[in-house]
Amino acid sequence: MVTDVIPAAVDVEDLRCQIQDKYTEVAKTPEKGFHFHTGRPLALMLGYPGALISRLPASAVESFAGTGNPFSIGPLRSGETVLDIGCGAGFDSVIAAMRVGPAGRVIALDMTVAMLEKASASAKQAGVSNMEFRKGLAESLPVEDSSVDVVISNGVINLCPDKMAVMAEVHRVLKPGGRIQIGDIVVHKEVPQSAKDNIDLWSD
Repeated sequence: MVTDVIPAAVDVEDLRCQIQDKYTEVAKTPEKGFHFHTGRPLALMLGYPGALISRLPASAVESFAGTGNPFSIGPLRSGETVLDIGCGAGFDSVIAAMRVGPAGRVIALDMTVAMLEKASASAKQAGVSNMEFRKGLAESLPVEDSSVDVVISNGVINLCPDKMAVMAEVHRVLKPGGRIQIGDIVVHKEVPQSAKDNIDLWSD
């Protein structure tokens, strides 16, 4: 049975600032250690092949903080345009760029400047030139209508209070017949409203 969803009573701007602060730390001091898994051990746990991880720049691997493997859902094709929502240090974006080849392109999007800078450095180290980097929000994508073949995202949409707005934007930018390949957190039990309204639980 579908019931009305009560929005979380959090200040969205405060939440974004907290998330940016947290992931700036992940970008700049990945060795610090966090309450969530990161880096190569996490990627292996999520099913990324070790040989593939070894092909990626250390800068992309050390700050990887995903929750799944979008590529396990299906392959990318040569020449496709891919949008990575919340690209982080570029781990999935660089993989996507390798897979779509020179005829394709990858739009790496993040709201955290430190992560975008690291993703750009990762692309240069990987020798891929078919990536572009855009600062923006998942709820308001700086991407043209019907311009993307595949949207990927990894552990990001769970951090957005208004998921309907995110998915409406995904629908807007996808070409007809476009695909969504998202790795994220799935909750099997209803989250209490008090937890939804606790901003510290979103970003901690």
